[in-house]
Amino acid sequence: MPDVKSRRAKYSEETRNALLDAATRRFAEHGFAGTSLEDVAADIQATRGAVYHHFASKTALFQAVFERLEQRSTEGILRAAADAPDAWTAATLAQNTFLDHCCDPVYGRIIWQEGPIALGWQRWRECEEKYGYGLVEQLVRSLQEAGLLPPLPRVPLARVAFHVLGAAGTAIAEAPEQDKRRLRAEYAEVLASLLNGIRTDPAE
Repeated sequence: MPDVKSRRAKYSEETRNALLDAATRRFAEHGFAGTSLEDVAADIQATRGAVYHHFASKTALFQAVFERLEQRSTEGILRAAADAPDAWTAATLAQNTFLDHCCDPVYGRIIWQEGPIALGWQRWRECEEKYGYGLVEQLVRSLQEAGLLPPLPRVPLARVAFHVLGAAGTAIAEAPEQDKRRLRAEYAEVLASLLNGIRTDPAE
């Protein structure tokens, strides 16, 4: 009996992942409004009932796709920062990794363009707070503790940084494909200039 349950659990997890993969492709190509649960199910030769077994609605399916993308993005940013020799380099690598993710057409469309539509503004903001704000605050804290940023109130400083990064992400995501890399470089330059403008010397 345990083996039977194990096989069933494995099959269920494989089906769920296949649905998420298919839904990610659909939402990125056709948007939330242009995607149906029937289409997602058909892409993996499943029934609509199989979709409802794992997700209560199209919105629930979208949120699962959204959160999986954000989780992977956050993990990538943390890996990049973890390899840095100091807090300043960590923040720079984290910022640049985030901007790189925003150039990805799948991440860009689902997170920045379709997210507010599919989830609603309030829920989308809550999701962004969950995955983005805590990471930004962590980086700000590290920079302040290293003496590289002035002792300004941490929460307002982190929120300003969070919203500036969000504006950059939205702009890159909304840009035509041929303009994304140029915009990414321009935003990286502006963000670096802003950060350098308030940098302090830890020896001071």
